[in-house]
Amino acid sequence: MIAPLLRLLQTALRIALAVVLAVASPGLVGMAGASPGVCVGPVCADDISRSAKHHWQLRLRLSDQQGHHERVVVDCRSGDLSPRGGLVDRGYGTAAARRACRLAAGA
Repeated sequence: MIAPLLRLLQTALRIALAVVLAVASPGLVGMAGASPGVCVGPVCADDISRSAKHHWQLRLRLSDQQGHHERVVVDCRSGDLSPRGGLVDRGYGTAAARRACRLAAGA
């Protein structure tokens, strides 16, 4: 008589814990499958793709820990970012872009 009651109580506690975790951290549910591309310091480069017109250019999305996001183009020959200024720190952004260029050249 007590064993089925204990199983019911365990199930109820598991469901309550799942609900509490889902409500307390809604961002974790959507980001479970996400992974960063290339990170240097506080800046990550995601959505990396090669330009269709110029094979030496990569298009990428820079994001930092403050929530700033930008789409940039990097010239892998010189390592320059376009646009040169923006919300994401360009020192770390340039380093992440150059690392993405090195990885793309090896692929």
